[in-house]
Amino acid sequence: MPKVGIRDVAKLAGVSTGTVSRVLNDHPSVTGELRVRVRGIIEQLGYMPDPSARSMRGKVSRLIGIVIPDLTNPFFSELVQSAEQAAARHGYNIIVMTSFDQAAKETDRIGQLTSRKVDGIILVPSNDFHTLKPPKGLPIVIVDRLLPGYSGIAADHRSGVRLGVEHLVKLGHRRIGFISGPKDSVPANDRLKGYIDAMELISEGKQNAAPLIAEAAFDYESGRSAGNYLLARARHERPTAIFASSDQQAIGCMRAAHDLGIPIPAALSIVGFDGIPLASMTIPRLTTVKQPIQDIAAAAVAVLLSKQGAPELGKPLLLPCAISEGETTSSPQPD
Repeated sequence: MPKVGIRDVAKLAGVSTGTVSRVLNDHPSVTGELRVRVRGIIEQLGYMPDPSARSMRGKVSRLIGIVIPDLTNPFFSELVQSAEQAAARHGYNIIVMTSFDQAAKETDRIGQLTSRKVDGIILVPSNDFHTLKPPKGLPIVIVDRLLPGYSGIAADHRSGVRLGVEHLVKLGHRRIGFISGPKDSVPANDRLKGYIDAMELISEGKQNAAPLIAEAAFDYESGRSAGNYLLARARHERPTAIFASSDQQAIGCMRAAHDLGIPIPAALSIVGFDGIPLASMTIPRLTTVKQPIQDIAAAAVAVLLSKQGAPELGKPLLLPCAISEGETTSSPQPD
């Protein structure tokens, strides 16, 4: 059976091939009645536009590349899904590639996407970002791990952590432990600054507000180990609350508390960061600082497609976080 072409659609609809093309691209010049008629014939004939041909004619691929460090991280998975939904609203598809948090692989992935003629790239850089050499003329929007000199979009990590620690302070906590992220991570360092900001505020004129910090990777097992470290001390010395730099860390810390026989939230309050779906499935349900992942993805797509102004060079667009209260926080027990 011969392949149906755009000329077949135009002939049956009694219009030009240009009109069919404008219908396919949702051009505002096509009236509602004509649009419905042409789309009906497209469906009737089973016509499928050739993306490569449209790319050659329009000099756009209608493809957006996304490079992330780790697809198994729930935060990045949700970021990709949100970006795909945002791109689809503009008639674009996405190609996802993983750098495994390695600069060499990151450069290779950017090169592959460039050869695929993508119209732009959303990049969560590897922590070794100093070797980044983006191709000239290809729009790149940096997301989450912001780089000096590039347009970037991220959650306001510092203010978000401060918001979470202040939530614990309002409940009456003063011995607040903190599970930080890796030292070479830009978001982790921003989150640590937010914790220090909040602790400095509550330390003024008060006792027992000294920082209790454990460094860890953002995953579950690292959170569990950090939780064991912070909780393995006398009851009057251990933290009454712990803020974790990721929800995965927080869930690992919850397991550490369970293994030590420390009830949550009666004897220990825990707050996570990210707002991944898994946070609402724990028992008790995790209180977390939720990143605006959908807004970050939508803003990145919009910037690439010039639907709105890009962040000023060197001045990132920071989006606010919000507390999602679960069941892992309460007022501390008296010593």
